[in-house]
Amino acid sequence: MAFYKIRDVEVLTGIKAHTLRIWEQRYGMLIPERTETKIRTYTDEELVYLLNIRILMDHGMKISRLAEFSRDEIRAKVAEVKLNTPAGSAQEKLIVSLVEMDEGLFHATLNEIIESTSLEDAFRQCLIPFFDRIGVMWLTGSINPAQEHFISNLVRQKIVSEVDKLTVPADRENPVMLYLPEHEWHEIGLLFYHYLLRSQGVYSLYLGQSLPYESVVLSIEKVQPRCVVSSWLTAVEEGFIHGYFSQLRRQFPELLIIAGGAQLGIHHASISTLVTPLQHAEDLINLIKSPHLQSSQAQ
Repeated sequence: MAFYKIRDVEVLTGIKAHTLRIWEQRYGMLIPERTETKIRTYTDEELVYLLNIRILMDHGMKISRLAEFSRDEIRAKVAEVKLNTPAGSAQEKLIVSLVEMDEGLFHATLNEIIESTSLEDAFRQCLIPFFDRIGVMWLTGSINPAQEHFISNLVRQKIVSEVDKLTVPADRENPVMLYLPEHEWHEIGLLFYHYLLRSQGVYSLYLGQSLPYESVVLSIEKVQPRCVVSSWLTAVEEGFIHGYFSQLRRQFPELLIIAGGAQLGIHHASISTLVTPLQHAEDLINLIKSPHLQSSQAQ
């Protein structure tokens, strides 16, 4: 069982710490345990309870009324509305699906957002903030690897499914080549870029996780991509990432090399002349469709 400090609960639920203290005093809704230093701590069950409270409040119910319900009644109320709740409550529902490992709730929530907008909007407005919250939960020890793998695989499956629905572009010359470098396994962001390119009619070739450097070189030589895109999230030493891109640049001096991820920001000073950084999805589309790149490919 995980334990959350009040600030963690504030981040995960969007309910202010001051409000939680008021509810505790006024309604007796929560009786958190306290550490030896008097810091409030909350359990998984209490986190889900508060997320459910947030869902119902977003649905128009008053806290004074909700305080009268038992936790079972709260769950029952959420069950009545959670599949039809507006997207504003999507974050809370996704957190519940993570904590309770509820695949049905995850799919229902994400499908509703995608159907009302698009996968692109769902990723930007919902999934990116959701993974930020998961990051907080990792830092606080609030979730275990099984829960994180569970939800990550569901997101991965969804993006792959949406890619499969798209028509493969007819023009397959000079594709955009996407891959993760060796020892890198965090592929969701890169998969989303693959989807985004395909949705824009750009032929992209996704080579997957942990691709050895030698295989990267062979692939570039074989498919002649217009550019390569990689993602670097796992911690690496500055010497390694500088050496990696220096070698790639020496072997392919005219190739546009694009990379994103936290390590690009950490080691920016060392690799700024070797690689084009990628921070937002719009950056990728603008780079791919830039007149300079188009003209260089035509030569």
